[in-house]
Amino acid sequence: MTASVFIDGAAGTTGLEIADRLAGRSEFELLVLPDDRRKDDAARAEALNAADFVILCLPDDAAKAAVGMIANDRTRVIDASSAFRTAPDWTYGFPEIVGRDAVASAMRVSNPGCYPSGFIALVAPLIRAGLLPAQWPYVCHAVSGYSGGGKALIARFEADTDIAFRAYGLALGHKHVPEMLVHAGLTHAPIFAPAVVPAHRGMLVEVPLHLEMMPGAGTPEALRTALTDFYADSPVVNVAGDQPDELLLRAAMDPVDSLTLRVLGSADGTQARLVAMLDNLGKGASGAAVQNLNIMAGLNETAGLRL
Repeated sequence: MTASVFIDGAAGTTGLEIADRLAGRSEFELLVLPDDRRKDDAARAEALNAADFVILCLPDDAAKAAVGMIANDRTRVIDASSAFRTAPDWTYGFPEIVGRDAVASAMRVSNPGCYPSGFIALVAPLIRAGLLPAQWPYVCHAVSGYSGGGKALIARFEADTDIAFRAYGLALGHKHVPEMLVHAGLTHAPIFAPAVVPAHRGMLVEVPLHLEMMPGAGTPEALRTALTDFYADSPVVNVAGDQPDELLLRAAMDPVDSLTLRVLGSADGTQARLVAMLDNLGKGASGAAVQNLNIMAGLNETAGLRL
């Protein structure tokens, strides 16, 4: 049976990539508004209520307004904004962390943020295993391609090719922090230091650890083994066992929906660097939304993904 899908905000970067992953799939029928009615609230409300699944690719306030337009108890929603990521009545759309059954049965799913996807994937399983303390003051360093900033940042980077590195969130309190705090299971908000580099897509998220100073912390080998075991059944998240001399983000890369984790330890085992590499538009946004849609629709979770 074909399920209908309406992408509200389909003209944005995330919406376009979701539509691209769904193109040609017989399991879904895309409901598409003509260009002159994309911002017509009456047309949007009609589509929001007609669809079996709605994927919201909108700013936070607009996403909340769109949810308010749904006047039935049938339409299921995946929201790609940050509006509902810590809302208790929404399911957090990270199936590897919350469980596939939780996503499969949910009416309202909040798609994880790109940076939090890397941070939570690294930290949450280790805290659950008792190999890292929940009460530690963690730091997260991260760099992303500029496509994560939407059309305005894309235009800025493509117009000013002299930008080599853009640090932001300098006042702290970034909107991703509550999500990282709640879903990693922390007792203190991490210090989050994001940056953007002149690459269209791609992301590296790092959590440095002073293991010898952390109560009850495991060795780098124990951390790596725990992550490997935790994601053993995941077709999307993999844990690399190598210790490379360098990790590179390329200025141009193909879309990919997988997430690769590494535990890089010092020779004496007293320090470690937890590193996640992903596509900010893949597992960090559009790929994750399609994975959640597949699970909610009772399909193979990797259908349409680039792995």
